[in-house]
Amino acid sequence: MKDPHETQVQERRALNTERRLQLLINSIRDSAIFMLDPAGRIETWNLGAELIKGYKWHEILGKKIHAFYTPEERASGKPEQLLDQARVKGHVEDEGWRVRKDGTRFWADTTLTAIFETDGELLGFVRVTRDLTEDRQAEEQRLQEEQRFRMLVESARDYAIFMLDTGGRVATWNEGARRIKQYTADEIIGQHFSRFYLDEEVRAGKCDREIEIALREGRFEEEGWRIRKDGSRFWANVVITPLRDRTGAHIGFSKITRDLTERTAAELDRVQLARTQEALRLRDEFLSIASHELRTPLVALQLQIDSLRLQSINLQPKQVSKLDRASRNIQRLADLISTVLDVSRIARGLLTLSPKRIELGALVGEVIDRLHESANEAGCIVAADLAPGIEGMWDPLRIGQVVSNLLSNAFKYAAGSRIDVTLSRDGDDAVLCVQDRGPGIAAEHLEQIFERFERAAAAQNLGGMGLGLYVARQIVIAHRGAIRARNREHGGASLEVRLPIRDTRLPPATKDEP
Repeated sequence: MKDPHETQVQERRALNTERRLQLLINSIRDSAIFMLDPAGRIETWNLGAELIKGYKWHEILGKKIHAFYTPEERASGKPEQLLDQARVKGHVEDEGWRVRKDGTRFWADTTLTAIFETDGELLGFVRVTRDLTEDRQAEEQRLQEEQRFRMLVESARDYAIFMLDTGGRVATWNEGARRIKQYTADEIIGQHFSRFYLDEEVRAGKCDREIEIALREGRFEEEGWRIRKDGSRFWANVVITPLRDRTGAHIGFSKITRDLTERTAAELDRVQLARTQEALRLRDEFLSIASHELRTPLVALQLQIDSLRLQSINLQPKQVSKLDRASRNIQRLADLISTVLDVSRIARGLLTLSPKRIELGALVGEVIDRLHESANEAGCIVAADLAPGIEGMWDPLRIGQVVSNLLSNAFKYAAGSRIDVTLSRDGDDAVLCVQDRGPGIAAEHLEQIFERFERAAAAQNLGGMGLGLYVARQIVIAHRGAIRARNREHGGASLEVRLPIRDTRLPPATKDEP
């Protein structure tokens, strides 16, 4: 027979244990833990259930669990199905949307465990519910980000982005890889990435070294030649990065390739252009210096010839003729040096203008008179029709240079023929035309003849540097005018210069070179 005192102690211990267990369950805040009777009615309610589901204990005790399910699940009989499964299996787990007291939904993980007496009688169920809404949202966000990243990678056209397995075989393939390397996914997935490298590099073990460096240093990057499907080469930037799972185990590599062929070519072009521009600058600087240096001995030589002319009483006629020819040649050389110097000034933006109010017809007439001897040497007759009274703000020295260059050009290309020079007014423009009866200008050269070192194809054997018309055009443009060339209907060429009469807003004169 049991000792009554011992029995009382055991009962108190049991009650204390039960009470501590009840207190423990009631204090749990992150899980809803409660009991159901065999019919599925709620018998207990802990603090976690109140916080998660929103019901106070007196609001929910005695009610069935149907209140926690969505209308769709209640209509389908899901609560009864879960109770039946727990009766049969003893335990069932489910994830899905559940409903709080205020009607809001939360994503829950629910376990339902049947409790039996020793004789097998069902006493009820223990239901444990955890709110996984934040976890589900984080998972959904992760999946969305992965989906967006996957779509971004797959749609990228300017980058070949793909994965390699641990053995270096292609595992994924995006649109940029197809466009740059020309392989379709079906053709390349499963192939070793060495297919993109030069044969000599593969034989030298370059691919293996890149993988080793990526694994050792966490990244490999370089620029070099790569091979497309059709065998053509392209200059690429390549980055290889090892991929690892959450445990740190190596699972493969990511490989990003950019086609830099066009950029590299553009950079080479830029460097070449810079070199060319520097060469042109040095050339123009040399021409400027050389022109100045050549002027000094020419002036001295001209002075010597002029001194000899003063002694012409004691000279023979042949000697006088030679002096005249020498003087003319010196003048031609001086004119050529001046032209080269002007080209250098124009190239460096140092063309000087000193506008004055002048009567254009008088200026043109003076130039024609000055070139009378040159016209005779070329066998040309110059017929002038110059309208009087056309005045404007122009640089007389530079405009005279334009007229001289046009006439000299006509003397060269139309030697032995008549040259017509006309000056007229057209609205606010003065129009100067120099027309010859020479062979004309090929249609494709009508614009080119105004470029540096360009000459009409028909006159390539006539000498000259092809600078006169270039300088003339630059002077006309500096006066805000225009110059053009055309062929006459009955043969010959016509060069027309239009100068604004009323536009006095000329660019300010820059400091001329000595």
